[in-house]
Amino acid sequence: IDEIEALSSIYGEDWCVVDEDEKIYCIKINDCLDQPKWTLCLQVILPPGYPTAEPPIYQLNAPWLGGQDYRELANSLEEIYLQNLGESILYLWVEKIRDFLIEKAQSSDPEPEIKKTSEEIDEDDGDDFLPDYQPIQEDPVEMLNYITSGSQEDEELPPIHHGNPITDRRSTFQAHLAPVVTPKQVKRVLEKLYGNKKIASATHNIYAYRIYCEDKQTFLQDCEDDGETAAGGRLLHLMQILNVQNVLVVVSRWYGGILLGPDRFKHINNCARNILVE
Repeated sequence: IDEIEALSSIYGEDWCVVDEDEKIYCIKINDCLDQPKWTLCLQVILPPGYPTAEPPIYQLNAPWLGGQDYRELANSLEEIYLQNLGESILYLWVEKIRDFLIEKAQSSDPEPEIKKTSEEIDEDDGDDFLPDYQPIQEDPVEMLNYITSGSQEDEELPPIHHGNPITDRRSTFQAHLAPVVTPKQVKRVLEKLYGNKKIASATHNIYAYRIYCEDKQTFLQDCEDDGETAAGGRLLHLMQILNVQNVLVVVSRWYGGILLGPDRFKHINNCARNILVE
């Protein structure tokens, strides 16, 4: 508890509580405060045995992160854990990642491409930051084209369920859910939802899906922020924690002009959790 309070104080708005009961947290880490070029989101779950007996369960999210970069960072975090067995290590992890991002900024690596950003940016956040998750293309439906091919007509449109809306300070959140077993079905559901003028007019349509592939015994999963930084990753993380499979969840948010701060993530997760339970 002392560590969590300290981290919340140190990192302020960059520290987000995803689920207090499950001890799930998310930290947005930048290479610098003024005009960050490289951004990464560290999501952690603190198991009951942390810090004395168990390491945090973590996930690194960034659109540019993969391959060698991911392995290098993961190895660094594991090394820090082994060097500090039984001690609180989240601060060391965050600062190690920040050092890594600073090195990226100072190296000859090309800067990541900045696309759509969040509608809700607090005044002191600045306007130039990289969303923690990016679609391959800006159109969320087009994003699925690279894993789907051929006609969609032979793919049955699954039933779509709509959850009860949550309204807070003129912002409204509503979840939509459909059972899916193929990426083509995901695409068909998204096309159907975006065909609804009200849903299409939402400020953000955040989604995540998980499909269990029995032949490979692995999950095909992905998520989309649609401009609400890291929201897609948090939504996918919630679905992983709840161990749901073969389902697509979309949360629409209509921005009402009043900043909600971290509360918006709470509403997004609550909408998703409610419709999954229903």
